[in-house]
Amino acid sequence: MSYADYECFRVELDDGIARVTMDYPPINLLDEKMSREFDSLGRQLEADDAVRVVILQSANPDFFIAHSGLRRVAESGTGKVSGTRNFRLTQVIGERFRNMPKVTISKVEGRARGGGNEISMATDMCFAALGRAIFAHPEVAIGLVPGGGSTQRLPRLLGRGRALEILTGCDDFSAELAERYGLVNRAFPPDELGPFVDNLARRIATFPIHAIAHVKTAVDQGAFHSLSEGLLTEAYQSDLCVRSEVTQARVRNALADGWETKEGEMDISARLASATLAKPD
Repeated sequence: MSYADYECFRVELDDGIARVTMDYPPINLLDEKMSREFDSLGRQLEADDAVRVVILQSANPDFFIAHSGLRRVAESGTGKVSGTRNFRLTQVIGERFRNMPKVTISKVEGRARGGGNEISMATDMCFAALGRAIFAHPEVAIGLVPGGGSTQRLPRLLGRGRALEILTGCDDFSAELAERYGLVNRAFPPDELGPFVDNLARRIATFPIHAIAHVKTAVDQGAFHSLSEGLLTEAYQSDLCVRSEVTQARVRNALADGWETKEGEMDISARLASATLAKPD
């Protein structure tokens, strides 16, 4: 299969391993363009019998994926958006990488906030670089419920209390804390992360593809039995927030304050507490 037609991704195939490098300057924003390409790429990888392992990584040292694009909310007025295909694409993309009959791995070396963290959680494994990787969910601070699966995945991974700490605290989590909480499999010094992930991928890629597919199905039966219902609940709660005038105002203010620019995205945690974002309430 050819993977040459993507603008946001570069794909290298090597002995059953697909190394997918996200390269969508300036911040790998999961906007409409990147979401559509992600969806198409997931379908292609899922159908490629030559691929046993998929590694998601970023060309940008500062960003794995910044977050989902806010403009779809800003441009929606106060209407329902979760029923539209584009809005739910993060859920769809995550579920495809979780369900495809091959192992999917996220290698996070920069910021993975909002939809970026939802994608990394949806893959089968996630490994992070100490001192570089940052995880966060800033949605509630703007008046939103995360809509890409985190309200369902986080409690399963971390437990209810820690999930709510991340979702309502809206603060950055280091790779070290993410490892301690169980948000990632392991955290490594930056120079050790790549070799570990490559060695693991090469090892898995030598195993029978049918065994990989069957063990994933068996594990998911126990871990995510009611996930589909939970995702529908998440979508409904997202709708309730998007209708809010407070949310619409905060999204507009966030965009005006520099969100979705590289400079603005470098320190979102500090911006979340700014008076500029909070007005008007």
